Amino acid sequence: MPIRQTTTRPSSHRITVCTACRHTGSDCRPGLGLIARLRDAMDNASEATGALFEISGVACMAGCDRPCTVAYQATNKATYLFGDIDPADDIDDLVSFARHYASLDDGWCSSSQRPGKLRQSTLARIPAAMFVVEQVEGCLQ
Repeated sequence: MPIRQTTTRPSSHRITVCTACRHTGSDCRPGLGLIARLRDAMDNASEATGALFEISGVACMAGCDRPCTVAYQATNKATYLFGDIDPADDIDDLVSFARHYASLDDGWCSSSQRPGKLRQSTLARIPAAMFVVEQVEGCLQ
């Protein structure tokens, strides 16, 4: 049987989950389980939603006091970092926010536009990086 090669286009949106976070007094690291559940939920949500996002893990996002942490990122959009995410209870909110985030031109939304628990568990909203080039006396600086 011939090997079938496929090429995939990189996703324009990313969800990153901390895999090092652990709950106080526990060795449990829920990040890997959250990644698996989130991938399944995104794939089942709709073909369009799952295809827009790449989901991966990272060793630490410095949200250790509020495990498990999850970040939403996209080119030219604000980045969000959420904490206190429970893999068993918060999947629907994460998928709902992914749909909303994908629909925003600049990624900017108020806390009232974030679903469920994500309204209160936002650790950071980081504006998109803007690069400004100023022209002075005909020269670029």
